[in-house]
Amino acid sequence: MTYCLAISVNKGLVFASDSRTNAGVDYVTTYSKMHTFIWPGERICVLLTAGNLATSQAVMNNIRVELEEPDIKMNLRKGKYLHQVAHYVGQLSQEEQRQHADALEKSGGAEASFILGGQIAGQSPEIYLIYPQGNYISASPETPYLQIGENKYGKPILDRIITPSTSLEDAARCALVSLESTIRSNISVGPPVELAIHTRDTIEEPYHQKLTLNSPMYKSMQKQWHTGLHRTLGRLPRFEWEDKQTVADD
Repeated sequence: MTYCLAISVNKGLVFASDSRTNAGVDYVTTYSKMHTFIWPGERICVLLTAGNLATSQAVMNNIRVELEEPDIKMNLRKGKYLHQVAHYVGQLSQEEQRQHADALEKSGGAEASFILGGQIAGQSPEIYLIYPQGNYISASPETPYLQIGENKYGKPILDRIITPSTSLEDAARCALVSLESTIRSNISVGPPVELAIHTRDTIEEPYHQKLTLNSPMYKSMQKQWHTGLHRTLGRLPRFEWEDKQTVADD
């Protein structure tokens, strides 16, 4: 299991992912699930992966190989629109799953999901969730974020905070809290955490940071979020029962 998310706001895009691929008492492995492809001034594509590791790695390998083939009809760089690139990634995923379907059917399947985000020069930044079936959806103004993997623990803060007008800084902080909440509640999601921020119309290397549990920024965020939740809980309206109980005790 894993957890990855992408947020689309007016000023750009935020991507975040964990790195855990197996979790058990004595066996934990980590792989980066964030893959960035940049052609400065032309386009930037960021892919987040979840699901069967063999499938997602094979898809990424095919993407890299086909970028080196000049006569191929379609690759990350040749799509005129980002939704065409999303369709292309979905086709690669479907092809890889078909090749190993019989062998993997008895061991949990070969399904993988992807989030594709980025910007083609002259167009708006976009994010797409690509399902294991190869089809895809985009974010909307009503729900300007997409998630793959173990998404339920990190969803509440996104629902409460993220809107198209949210700043990139706040969106990035929400993404980290969303990941931290998931890591705290589910052992199958774990660090290091990767964060990338793409500023709208800036087609160049995005801001990127990899954080471990011991990174000063991650530890500070974790502590302040925990302290803030407890402080807010203490400020919530109190029940009348508690006041009566205090009087009775006196």
